Amino acid sequence: MATLPKKKTKPPQLTIGWIEHIDLPELDLHEIRAKIDTGARTSALHATDIEPFERDNTDWVRFKVRLYEDSPEITLESPLHDTRHIKNTGGIAEERHVIRTRFCVSGQCWPVSVSLTDRSNMRFPMIVGRSALKKHNVAVHTRRAHLTKPKA
Repeated sequence: MATLPKKKTKPPQLTIGWIEHIDLPELDLHEIRAKIDTGARTSALHATDIEPFERDNTDWVRFKVRLYEDSPEITLESPLHDTRHIKNTGGIAEERHVIRTRFCVSGQCWPVSVSLTDRSNMRFPMIVGRSALKKHNVAVHTRRAHLTKPKA
């Protein structure tokens, strides 16, 4: 008798607030104050001096990050995942470089796409878009913030 393939089990539901502190451990960025924005499709990280380059016949991108006014500016490099047109907060499409990296919230981690853009005029150095939360059983409480705890 043939057996049916096992159904993939969902992780337990994680409820997060509209503001959370998240980690991007592959970039060594931790406790980033992020706005959870289900109205945005793609996540975006504040970055400046964004310059693509080639390393070993692979496209990479170098960029600078300063998450808070009193934090030092650091230079990071990552393989370039894509370059695409993404609408900014004013609804105007702009070409952005996109990287893939691990995203962690409340001790749960998974890969996400993150666009790099200058967010210096925004309140949050990062927004987490709905595609980063899709398929991870995450609910966003729109009236509460800081519902998760950092991993111990």
